[in-house]
Amino acid sequence: MTPTASQLFTGPELCAREAHEVVDLLRKGEISPQDLLDAARARTETIEPQINAMPTTCWDRARAAISALKGGDRDAPGWLAGLPVGIKDLTPVAGVRTTYGTKGLSDHIPGASDPLVQRLEARGALVVGKTNTPEMGAGANTFNEVFGPTFNPWNTKMNAGGSSGGAAAGLATGEVWLSHGSDHGGSLRTPAAYCGIVGMRPTPGRAGGASLAAGYMIESVQGPMARSVTDCALFLDAMAGFEPRFPISYPAPDLPFQDAVRRADGKLRVGFAPDLGGLCPVDTEMRDHLSGAMAQLERGGATVEEASPDVTGLERTYHILRGLSWVTAARTIDPAVRQHFKPTLEENTRFGEGLTIQDVAEAEVGRTTIFNAMLAFFDRFDVLALPVVGCMPHPQTEEWVREIDGTALNGYMDWLRFAFLATTAGLPAISVPVGLGPRGMPVGLQLVGKPRGEAGLLAAARFVEMAVGGPLGPIDPVAG
Repeated sequence: MTPTASQLFTGPELCAREAHEVVDLLRKGEISPQDLLDAARARTETIEPQINAMPTTCWDRARAAISALKGGDRDAPGWLAGLPVGIKDLTPVAGVRTTYGTKGLSDHIPGASDPLVQRLEARGALVVGKTNTPEMGAGANTFNEVFGPTFNPWNTKMNAGGSSGGAAAGLATGEVWLSHGSDHGGSLRTPAAYCGIVGMRPTPGRAGGASLAAGYMIESVQGPMARSVTDCALFLDAMAGFEPRFPISYPAPDLPFQDAVRRADGKLRVGFAPDLGGLCPVDTEMRDHLSGAMAQLERGGATVEEASPDVTGLERTYHILRGLSWVTAARTIDPAVRQHFKPTLEENTRFGEGLTIQDVAEAEVGRTTIFNAMLAFFDRFDVLALPVVGCMPHPQTEEWVREIDGTALNGYMDWLRFAFLATTAGLPAISVPVGLGPRGMPVGLQLVGKPRGEAGLLAAARFVEMAVGGPLGPIDPVAG
């Protein structure tokens, strides 16, 4: 896509390149990890005052880690060879301030890294900082009392999405080439859509786990964020592999995910559910833009049919599972930390504390019913296509969206209903940009794939990316 005047990029030339291109240069010895650190630092220090994406940095730690690259896992398909990356501020990095976006942990410095961080560093990633997140990752607007808000690079008055909003904004502006995120209620997908990058929620167990304290819970997952589908596949290859410290972990596939992306073509059967069977309100401008994207897919050779799986009971099932995850987390949180929780976070936790065993049983039956409905859907289609959210970004000052298409929304998760399906059914999902929409803002399309079907899902996303002329590439922040 040719940049417009509002899409100029004035950062270092290396920062504009895709991650897989830079890794190839590293492998050939044509550039060094130090070259990348210098470029990333220059770009980050220039851009941070405008977007507040990566408030904690650790350049000296990253520089010191270069010497360990000689002993890294060079045979891994996801070998990153000294590529700088960001880690979300919900995930511990040894010796680096990790706040979870909450005042009670504002000075917390963990002694050990999360196993996924350890894997990434063993595969050549250089961690250069912690990306901003809402408090404890709750909500799709990235702000907290420790670091303040993150702003959307395409219009700095607008919401960048959350909870991986810092990761998405930093990628969109070229601070780093890859950035780690996590997802429960769309926390990888929503910021990817709003910032014009790619965010993938893998199958639970594919990329480590979300919590060592609650390792059997599958609703929250960690995953890759990147500026292109090819880069997302590279990052997932770096993340994938059996991790014995996570009880639901399983081995990486025999073939790298990058191979699947290279084989992408237009022979795709797409089921398009613009409002997910009436569950999710959608603004007309969002529906129209995505309908136009579907027409582009058809011109590229795909078969598109408007169809929705049976998602009866999805909303209640999701909220019970969400409440269960919060009450489980609360068992390991110091009351001195919890006392600072914002109202919406505390409401989630109290809802979980009020659940009965019958509620939990209802949700377990409900999620299985929905999973089976998805299996039936995939008998007809390769992927489910649907919005990531039903509206374009709202101002950052609005904590959550209160109305879509004239429908009043009562809870702070109501506008994120499109995200519930993949989480509840344990399916992989991805947000891929489908061009610029109203007011010059990017629009993301969500694709939901088959069980443990990341390879096919990435191939489908790559086809979408090619059909709409993406990826978008990094930009300078646009003042609203």
